[in-house]
Amino acid sequence: MASLALNIIPDGPIDEVIDLVQVAENSGYRTCRLYDEGLATHDVYVVSTAVALATSSMLVGPGITNPFTRHPGQTAAAHASLAELSDGRAVAGFGAGGSLTLDALGLSRARPLVSLRELIRVCRGLWSGANVDFEGETVHLHHANLARPYRDIPIWLAGRGPRVLSLGGELADGVILDFLHETTLSASVEIVRNGAALSGNSVELSYSTSIVMTDDDLEAVRPHMTYRLCDSPADVRKQIGMTDEHVKRIRSAMAGGLHEAAQYVSDEWVLPFVIHGSEAECRAQLSELIETHTLTEFMLPVFEMENPRNYVERVGRIFDQR
Repeated sequence: MASLALNIIPDGPIDEVIDLVQVAENSGYRTCRLYDEGLATHDVYVVSTAVALATSSMLVGPGITNPFTRHPGQTAAAHASLAELSDGRAVAGFGAGGSLTLDALGLSRARPLVSLRELIRVCRGLWSGANVDFEGETVHLHHANLARPYRDIPIWLAGRGPRVLSLGGELADGVILDFLHETTLSASVEIVRNGAALSGNSVELSYSTSIVMTDDDLEAVRPHMTYRLCDSPADVRKQIGMTDEHVKRIRSAMAGGLHEAAQYVSDEWVLPFVIHGSEAECRAQLSELIETHTLTEFMLPVFEMENPRNYVERVGRIFDQR
């Protein structure tokens, strides 16, 4: 049976994040993943610690962090500390990072596939308690070990491109498919399954997108489609009629904030990426997605909504009744 997860961008007051997570835990959500968006949010590990202390059963961790803004050894140490603090409820979410995270820091996604593979290897090596010497293409460790290693932290990999999805199937415990165009989800699932078959890996699948039942729900997701649309593969942008000029305009406007850029994102670009309709229609779409693709988790992202508590509870009811 699929479980329900919460995905929060922690850019508001931390006490409001905690309040929302507690509402989610009481509504049946089993995991809380926190965006790591660099300077655009609170520090992901500080907020993850606060969430772990304020909950009793939810898994918690970055959803997602990347190999570029921190040394993978530091990422491994942060997760081990979180796992000990939460009595084993830490969960790792890795990905290549996007424009919102990396542009402000002047970082690029150099060799993302290699970087992600080496991040996974380094973390698992250090979590095992081993003394690690590692000479990778992007990461170097010399006689490194963790003061407090913690084994068996699950790793979820998120991505859109076929090579990252295949890597997730090959190496990760789970793969997060995030805001995919409605026509590409099946192909992405197949890529993950094929990657798992190559290594004999058993991999779980999570799908994450917004559930849009009201005009307010749509307006909440629109600013966060800016960077997602800009980072989408060229063939997907072509399919929805989004040109290179549109991408340039949105990227330029993002310097003034996501809401400034959102005015350039049309409804027609948003709706193919989300579950939308009445409560009954959204429930039916969600059930079909889970059954068709054998999903083990559905993850709900929550943005700047008028009433986020109500939104989390509404989706919790839909999920409970599917």
